[in-house]
Amino acid sequence: MALTRDFKQTVVERVERDPEFAKSLLDEAATLFLSGEPETARLILRDLVNATIGFEQLATMTDKPSKSLHRMLSPRGNPSMDNLAAIFGAMRSRLNVELEVRAVEMA
Repeated sequence: MALTRDFKQTVVERVERDPEFAKSLLDEAATLFLSGEPETARLILRDLVNATIGFEQLATMTDKPSKSLHRMLSPRGNPSMDNLAAIFGAMRSRLNVELEVRAVEMA
């Protein structure tokens, strides 16, 4: 029988030892939202929140109920743009990063 690790625990441990990984997850979530893949983006963002500030602190930072934030970042969540902006803002602040949007020219 093969040994397996819990994926969520693996993400938490990697974020704790590698701040650049956390920044990469935030970048990937933003890229996925902008590329039309919101379901995957929400799941990555949820894992990042769990691995960093947690939903209670996110609730304090965004002035949104923790339960609502959990629903927003669930597989079937449907956060408004204002709520997404608040979540990304809190994560940017926590990770001390700036997001930069660049257009890619299609050939």
